[in-house]
Amino acid sequence: MYINKAKIIVIKIGSSNLVDNRGKLKEKWLRSFVQDVKKLKKEGKDFVIVSSGAIALGQNYLKVKKKKLKIEMSQALASIGQIHLTNIYRKMFEKNKIKIGQILISPDDTEQRRRAINIKRTFENLFKLGAIPIVNENDTTATSEIKYGDNDRLAARVAQIISANILVNFSDVDGLYESSKNKKIIKEVKNINEEVYSFVDNKKSSYGSGGMSTKLDAARICMNSGCYMAIANGKYLNPLAKLINTNTCTWFLPKVSSLDARKKWIISSIGSDGKIYIDHGASKALENGKSLLPAGITKVDGEFLKGDNILIVDENGKALARGLTSFSSKEISKIKGLKSDQIENILGYSSKSEIIHRDDMAKL
Repeated sequence: MYINKAKIIVIKIGSSNLVDNRGKLKEKWLRSFVQDVKKLKKEGKDFVIVSSGAIALGQNYLKVKKKKLKIEMSQALASIGQIHLTNIYRKMFEKNKIKIGQILISPDDTEQRRRAINIKRTFENLFKLGAIPIVNENDTTATSEIKYGDNDRLAARVAQIISANILVNFSDVDGLYESSKNKKIIKEVKNINEEVYSFVDNKKSSYGSGGMSTKLDAARICMNSGCYMAIANGKYLNPLAKLINTNTCTWFLPKVSSLDARKKWIISSIGSDGKIYIDHGASKALENGKSLLPAGITKVDGEFLKGDNILIVDENGKALARGLTSFSSKEISKIKGLKSDQIENILGYSSKSEIIHRDDMAKL
């Protein structure tokens, strides 16, 4: 069992695990979960808990029954519910002589390299203090344009940044099923391809924001980062103990990678939607470890700024690499297809000759 060998474990708890259909806390379940964590913590393991539930608890506290909420109202409810959520975890863990810390994260905190490093240090110091970080998206200030969209991707990004060994993604299903009819669980996934996505049934719970496809997005981040991920059913009491004893779940196995921490961060980006399309010659050059030059670019899609993490695709739209661009989308549109020595004449100022340098690029 992979959990037994792990040193750093991230646990993602969905709203459906933590609150019932009426929005009330599942206290018995949470007590059993804390017991599991306490037992494994005594074995020297460090934990991070990425927990949903703030909005649901806020709704319950204020008796707001409406399910479809405007983003401004969701932010207000999250502000109220987050206090209750953190206090619930504090009380539960204190009874077991375990201290917690709270970390609220926005996309800028993980998608900007310097801030991601600062987050990593905060986690490391909490581990040194013996505390468990309780993490959630900063829903009070997040907008639809600047959101993770779900805690699946947030948990995976945290796992990548802190070099976790395992992400356990608790949901309300036993794993990834081959079909919704036979409920046969796929035990291991080594590569996320079209066949794997064909197994997805995107039903969401009353309070949850993500379906199975977001969990596959999270799994892809983990696999590229050298981290195992499990999709498991968290509805049972003592869910971690049950997972260890029965191994009922779908495991996503990490890819063997020689990427350093910086390139793992680049490849796992959930940031800019910008894309650069390149021709066959540039595709071959990238395959051979070369930088991306303007001559091989055929099209720019989306708006992005210098330094943004963007996707490089071939002429058919197949994703080839991710990288930090040295130019904005407007600048690239002006110099695409040109030789590097023409850049200064077109833009009117001197700059780098590479659109994306190979040191700022990670192949997919």
